[in-house]
Amino acid sequence: MIKALFLDRDGIINIDHGYVYKITDFEFVKGIFELCQKAIALDYKIIVITNQAGIARGYYNENDFYTLTTWMKAEFAKNGVLITDVFFCPHHPTSGVNEFKQECNCRKPAPGMILKAQQTHNIDLQQSVFIGDKDSDMQAAKNAGVKNRILVSSQYNQKSGIATLTVGSVKEIAEKSLRSSAI
Repeated sequence: MIKALFLDRDGIINIDHGYVYKITDFEFVKGIFELCQKAIALDYKIIVITNQAGIARGYYNENDFYTLTTWMKAEFAKNGVLITDVFFCPHHPTSGVNEFKQECNCRKPAPGMILKAQQTHNIDLQQSVFIGDKDSDMQAAKNAGVKNRILVSSQYNQKSGIATLTVGSVKEIAEKSLRSSAI
């Protein structure tokens, strides 16, 4: 079994400007490449777990998401980081204009994307880490059985009692992990 560093996308990998789907609007969060480089050095696989309700709402489509994701993965590769996989949920239970307006088991806080990643990549969830910026990220990780859950303070001002660690920024995690042998 492998261990994974699960990353939410908006707010962790990129600055959350709301429904980011264009390359021109995508700004990497400070410290994300360093954090992932350290994680890879510690034998973690990088897996992105992201809600993408903008698809259900009709703000952009799956092809827009795939185009941005391909570019994002290439930017990580330029920085020595292989993203093992990206799992996304295009659904929203109440707001939508297309077939993606529906209840599902993949939209965080449901654990569906994490469990699919576990099955696909033979991941040991007890040895894995989830980093997110919302309570729904922490709840999804807990629901899936991820032991280590790091909440990054964000514009959403979440105060999760579910997180095992709360930090001010991704850069703070990167700096701390560079001084220790664990994320």
